[in-house]
Amino acid sequence: MSAPAHDLTAPLTAPKPGGRPWWHYVIAAALVVVLVAAPLVLQVEVNQQLARVGVFAVAVLGLNVIMGYTGQVSLGQIFFVGFGAYVTAYGVNNDWPLVLTIIAAIALPAVAGLIVAFAAARLGGLAIAMVTIALPVIGVPLAKRLSDLTGGSQGTSARFSSAPDWSGLANDQWHYYVVLVTAGICFVLVANLTRGKFGRALAIVKENENVAKSMGISPYRYKVMAFTIAAMIGGVAGFLYMVVIQYTSPETLAFHHSINLLASMVVGGAASIFGSLLGGAYYVFVPSITNEIAPTLTALIQGIILLAVLIVLPGGLASVPHRIRRWFRARRSTRRADAPTDS
Repeated sequence: MSAPAHDLTAPLTAPKPGGRPWWHYVIAAALVVVLVAAPLVLQVEVNQQLARVGVFAVAVLGLNVIMGYTGQVSLGQIFFVGFGAYVTAYGVNNDWPLVLTIIAAIALPAVAGLIVAFAAARLGGLAIAMVTIALPVIGVPLAKRLSDLTGGSQGTSARFSSAPDWSGLANDQWHYYVVLVTAGICFVLVANLTRGKFGRALAIVKENENVAKSMGISPYRYKVMAFTIAAMIGGVAGFLYMVVIQYTSPETLAFHHSINLLASMVVGGAASIFGSLLGGAYYVFVPSITNEIAPTLTALIQGIILLAVLIVLPGGLASVPHRIRRWFRARRSTRRADAPTDS
């Protein structure tokens, strides 16, 4: 007997009566207030660090779309970040209108991602990993060779994001708000995308491609779309990178940055919107801390952290609240079971 068809338009789990608890909205509102007010009272260095967290949180978010939600191994996400940064620098240095520069920084990585996806999406496992590894491996020498466009080995700078006079903000505050608004838009869009029909289709493709085919879902099509969206988000991160850092070089495309993004996604939490934000914080803060503690042991310490998270928290740091709630529920159930009953 065949299994009953699954309705893709229906939620994977039944909604809880009454929706989310009221305190969820209170916490969300308080968090927004804190994020908006923070740069007005924090020091310049802290604002710059937080802006960088936002940049790499967007980069991790893009990686999460293809790996966390679709289950496809991608080791080339940093290529799309670097591509977006280079396009931004080129547009600024050639006096393109800012809107055109932004569109190009997002669209060109998306087109590159689409081209790669057509070839890679039919593959799986190590095969797709090898294809995506080639992106940063080829990207670094290509960036050095195309010196007229990229500045060669010396890289290129683009100073275009000074705070406008009407804002009354310092540059670090302006950069922070640009990143905050842009990252917020990306996170909201991806959250809505993954919680809707598209996200449910990705979940089925990730779980079992044969089941997806039997339900009329094309794994190839959804993999291509997910890879293209991930590349597009990488381009957004590249634009924000130039807003904050204002300089890029072939080093931006280096393969070890892709590995660091992957580790950040795992530590933060795969297939988790909040985990992407935690991953951005990990990417920025942990290397800085480990460099101060023991510069020669940075890679070793980060490897130990990654291994510990994989063993203790397979769902990443984003799974901690869920695990705590589950622990409290288990304790309550145990107490009720042990409570004496009236005879």
